[in-house]
Order: sequence, then C-alpha cells, then structure tokens
Amino acid sequence: MRHNKKFNHLGRTASHRNAMLANMACSLIKHKRITTTVAKAKALKKFVEPLITRAKDDTTNSRRVVFSNLQDKNVVTELFKEISVKIADRPGGYTRIIKTGNRLGDNAEMCFIELVDYNENMAKDKVAKKATRTRRSKKAAVETAPVAEAPVAEEAKAE
Repeated sequence: MRHNKKFNHLGRTASHRNAMLANMACSLIKHKRITTTVAKAKALKKFVEPLITRAKDDTTNSRRVVFSNLQDKNVVTELFKEISVKIADRPGGYTRIIKTGNRLGDNAEMCFIELVDYNENMAKDKVAKKATRTRRSKKAAVETAPVAEAPVAEEAKAE
C-alpha cells in the first residue's frame, strides 16, 4: 500500500532518483531550459524550487545546503550570483512547464521546463500588456475629463 507516499518515485531507487534530480537541476540552472518528460519535470520542479528560494539569501549555510543537493560548485556559484539576483522580487513559481506533445519512440508525454525570468518571449508579452491601461490611469482620465469640459460649457452658456 502507498499510504502517505506522495511524491513520484519515477521507477527508480532513492539514490538513483536523487542523483538524476540533482543532475537535471544542474542542467536547468546552466541552460535555463531543458526538455524532459512531464513526470520528471514535475518532480524536478518540487526539487529545484526550494533550492532557488534558498539562494535568495547568500549565506554560508544556504550555500552548503544547496551544494549538498546539487554537488556542483560552478552551478551553485551561478545560482547565487546570477539567478538569485534576477528572481529576488519573485515570491515563488520560478519554473514553468510547457508540454510539447508525445515522444515518437514510446509515446511518453514530453515538455520543457524553464526558469521563468529567462524566457525573453514571455517577458516581451508582459511588457506589452503592462503598457496598456491600468485602473489608476483610467480613473485619472475619467476625473480630468469632466473638469476640462465644464469651463467650455460655461463659456458657451455665457455667449
């Protein structure tokens, strides 16, 4: 029975699964996007997001904790120097999973998992959406419009 065994074992022993997730996390941090199966991507998301959160505060203890999980000095340095600076204001949700279809050989569901702040295409869409009206500017436009029309109406009545 599987009572209280909530994470996906991925058909591997514990040591194999931990090594695989550590390698995938290192590849994700190095390349910012990797292609894998959906099950592995979901497991990787649960593995790597707490490490990225830990990287927000650059202390010796947090570096040691992250290194004990990743086992790659260069990746830990990149995580603390570059990625933590870019995601400093984000409250969570550092990765995105986008499904790409099924693999030809065994019909496994494939996807790519990427770091959210490193996709330039999605960032451009966000900037374009923010350039549109916001609630505050809409309110300001409504408030200024009647004030500008009122003197014109009074001048028309005076003549």
